[in-house]
Amino acid sequence: MRKFQLAFLFSLILSQLSFGQAQQISLEDICQKYKFYAASPEGFNFMKDGEHYSVVEDNGIQKYNVVSGKKTETLFTQTDFSFDSYEFSEDENKILFQTQVEPLYRHSSKASYLIYDRKTKKSLTLSEAGKQRLASFNSKADKVAFIRDNNLYYRDLITGKEIAITKDGLENKIINGATDWVYEEEFSLDLAYYWSPDGSMIAFVRFDESEVKEFQMEYYKNELYPAPYTFKYPKAGEINSKVSVHLFELKTGKTRVLNTAHDEDGYIPRIKWTPDNKLCVFTLNRHQNHLKIISFQADGSSQLILEEKNKYYVDIHDYMYFIDSNQFIWVSEKDGYRHLYLHQINGKESKQLTKGNWDLTNFYGYSPEQGRLYYQAAKEKSYQRDVYMMELSTGKEIKISSSEGESEANFGRGFKYFVLNHSTKSTPPVYKLLDTKSFKEITVLEDNQQLNQYLGKLELGEMKYFTFRNEAGIPLNGWMMLPANFDMGKKYPVMMYVYGGPGNPTATDGWDNGNHGWFRMLSQKGYIVVTVDGRGTEQRGEEFRKCTYLQLGKFETEDQIATAAYLGNLPFVEKSRIGIFGWSFGGYLSSLCITKGADQFKLAIAVAPVTNWKWYDSIYTERYMRTPAENEKGYEENSPVNFADRLKGKYLLVHGMADDNVHFQHAAEMAKELIKFNKPFEQMFYPNKNHGIYGGLTRLHLYSKMTQFILDNL
Repeated sequence: MRKFQLAFLFSLILSQLSFGQAQQISLEDICQKYKFYAASPEGFNFMKDGEHYSVVEDNGIQKYNVVSGKKTETLFTQTDFSFDSYEFSEDENKILFQTQVEPLYRHSSKASYLIYDRKTKKSLTLSEAGKQRLASFNSKADKVAFIRDNNLYYRDLITGKEIAITKDGLENKIINGATDWVYEEEFSLDLAYYWSPDGSMIAFVRFDESEVKEFQMEYYKNELYPAPYTFKYPKAGEINSKVSVHLFELKTGKTRVLNTAHDEDGYIPRIKWTPDNKLCVFTLNRHQNHLKIISFQADGSSQLILEEKNKYYVDIHDYMYFIDSNQFIWVSEKDGYRHLYLHQINGKESKQLTKGNWDLTNFYGYSPEQGRLYYQAAKEKSYQRDVYMMELSTGKEIKISSSEGESEANFGRGFKYFVLNHSTKSTPPVYKLLDTKSFKEITVLEDNQQLNQYLGKLELGEMKYFTFRNEAGIPLNGWMMLPANFDMGKKYPVMMYVYGGPGNPTATDGWDNGNHGWFRMLSQKGYIVVTVDGRGTEQRGEEFRKCTYLQLGKFETEDQIATAAYLGNLPFVEKSRIGIFGWSFGGYLSSLCITKGADQFKLAIAVAPVTNWKWYDSIYTERYMRTPAENEKGYEENSPVNFADRLKGKYLLVHGMADDNVHFQHAAEMAKELIKFNKPFEQMFYPNKNHGIYGGLTRLHLYSKMTQFILDNL
């Protein structure tokens, strides 16, 4: 530690600069003018031939040549309607527009869909019987499937007829072709039906949530009585939806129920079609440590093509790519890190394609013409991400991205061209178009020049990456944002930022649209902002991430407390003025830190925190903790409500009262416990606001409250 501190201090001496009068950041800049939000190529979509792309501009959809960068055609001119998103049919002669979108939960929405025929220049309303969900073309673009009122339909665009595939859909009871709340939130899945490649069948999942217990929220609308909203929400250990997989044949109009043989209280987290019209069904037991993938023929006969067990849990993902009818690529952690594997359709593994003590972070796909795999990985440093190409036959690997930081790719059809997006924590993303023959830049699609000019006018301090060892001797990575005109002879207060939960590292080297502006504002006001990824976070292998199993929150909290202790020993940190802020899982950890780590933290802000895992949903909680009946100790020892009596510092508890994800119940119970022990705290509750707490001036109000709380108490 001492060696690092000396090197760190020396680097600060060399890097200090003199600043003149510079622009100060305001909360209005952050929350209303969105000055720190980086731009991206609007509506950019590679087209089928791989030689062109489409963008939304000039009041319509324009087609551009990839190489020349010149506009070649206007695909659609916006006239009598505006749209939120668009999707081409397979032959690109028709466009499906989403209009008048109405959000439901975090991922889902319903909308009015319009179908535009590029040949006839005419548009058609998909259905007049109410808003629809999840509409999609079949491969021939002569039919569009959709969901309305929990039933699955398709419209024949030739005859104009609307055909009901199911008729038993009913709110809070039966859902056909879409998922229930907990699947949407925890399996990142709202679509649960898929056209077969030849368009002759539709496979869908049916959810029977009749026995799932209901949760009710109140909406306040300036009326005599609040408006209650009730929905099905399975909490840890409670009854889940019963799911089944169905196969509808358009020619006969008949539906077959497939024998998936999964556990009655287990899951169907994915269904996928193979290129040769076989259906792959993923089944997962309730403990989520036993995955099976079963291939079904149209007649219902089946074959097990992959089985995976894990002593902790198996992560569900979409990284399954069929090379041909006999083999596919799969991502697994079976050697302790997330890597690519080649599997045979008969269930046998051929070989491991990538190896090493590093994690694959994205799989972009396989080009059969090139014989190449494309993927993203945290290979050189766990807090950075690079894009790679590998030749399947030889295993030769080339790193495509060249600069330190975070790089992401979006490949076009045929993998001829791709967009490379690169950023760092201090520099906004630049989107470049490249080819896969030479990996040379063709053009810059977006350079965020306007944001860079704005940043250049600000008084900003340095970003420093660092590593230290926790009490167990495990190295932890983090960054600190220093105030401008940093003076090593002074001592500064520290505001730590934490998420800390599975899946979302924060100490990465990529641009953050979310809190970057607010952190910069705090640093202008004299605070050092720090984030550290402790045990349980991504990109450092399975054991580092899954060591929190059955005791979620324990090691994560210990590592944030260790971070505060480490920072307190730095000569430029005022040890008695360390605070911590987090949202959702981060709010959960900040609540544990101000209670279990009361001697290390002067202040904590918890936004939308889980305060007892018993009140959170079944899929997420049981994945890491099993049920309360199986793991009572793990639940009790890692829930903030049980440690309210330890609070010493200043605590701000924030929650949306219409949070369908982490229910307001968590904040209410935490407040009740704090009052029980006569612990002073501040609270801010937002009526009608969900887990994101946004809309109108809500974010400005929230960040004004949090900023003033920090200024007053830290």
